[in-house]
Amino acid sequence: MNNRRSFITGIKGKKLNKREINFLKKYKPWGVILFSRNLKNLIQIKNLTLQIRKIFKDKNYPILIDQEGGRVNRLKRLILFDNLTSEYFGKTYIKNKKEFNITYKFFIDKTCDLLNNLGININTVPVLDLKYKGSSNIIGDRSFSKNPKIVSEIGNLCIDYCKNNSIGTVIKHIPGHGLAKSDSHYFTPIVNKSYNYLKRNDFKVFKSKNSLFAMTAHIIFKKIDPNNTVTHSKKLISIIRNQIKFKNLIITDDISMKSLKYSIVENTVRAFNAGCNLVLHCNGNMKEMTDVAMNSPKVNSFILKKTSEFYKNLS
Repeated sequence: MNNRRSFITGIKGKKLNKREINFLKKYKPWGVILFSRNLKNLIQIKNLTLQIRKIFKDKNYPILIDQEGGRVNRLKRLILFDNLTSEYFGKTYIKNKKEFNITYKFFIDKTCDLLNNLGININTVPVLDLKYKGSSNIIGDRSFSKNPKIVSEIGNLCIDYCKNNSIGTVIKHIPGHGLAKSDSHYFTPIVNKSYNYLKRNDFKVFKSKNSLFAMTAHIIFKKIDPNNTVTHSKKLISIIRNQIKFKNLIITDDISMKSLKYSIVENTVRAFNAGCNLVLHCNGNMKEMTDVAMNSPKVNSFILKKTSEFYKNLS
């Protein structure tokens, strides 16, 4: 594990091609993330995750997915979760706690069971962003509620249920994406709220979360750091560490998203300089993958320690 580099990579297709095999062997990313383009059926997905793990000779090698339910369903060829949005579970939590307790646990258990069968061991859930009227629909029904207490409580259940099923979680998008009025895949959202407001609301939800991983929001909090997105901001990463008190691994959101205004190389370097632990690159573009790899340091003792904790949870 010591010779791995501090990045997570996407791949292009449904099996590794020669260039990707050579890339994984040469640069040794910390993990691989899978998307709908990589996933066709049960046998193909199992073969793909086995193929990846064979390269690293590591049965616990981190393989990630965004499998939230609702519209973020990378396994849509295998299972339909269209109506089971976070918003649905948030509303059920308010209306009928008993029904919520049964259905939400069932939903998480079934999702984890499927992921375990496929050889995927990290799901980038829960979404802990608050729901705001007038904000971009990029979060929308992916949020449990506008109420920080409800989001926090359901988030805790999600983390615990996944952990009980030996699936790692990634809380996102730290320290909160709910106020963004534009989609950070294409634009840089700018949030004008005061630090005091954010501390009481959006930031508060991420406190005391027993997740080994968190994913950053590519947004600017103008009153805190007007020049940098969270991913590139030493000030915001310091708030995540010292005010929110998140003490585990910070992963960037996809480093190729348009909200980050620099080259792939500079986006990568700036993220590490700000204090992110792992850089995520998703699109499977070999030139960009290589740029990220060449500018990602070897994993340090902190990453090794947290990865060992993650591996322990799997056994």
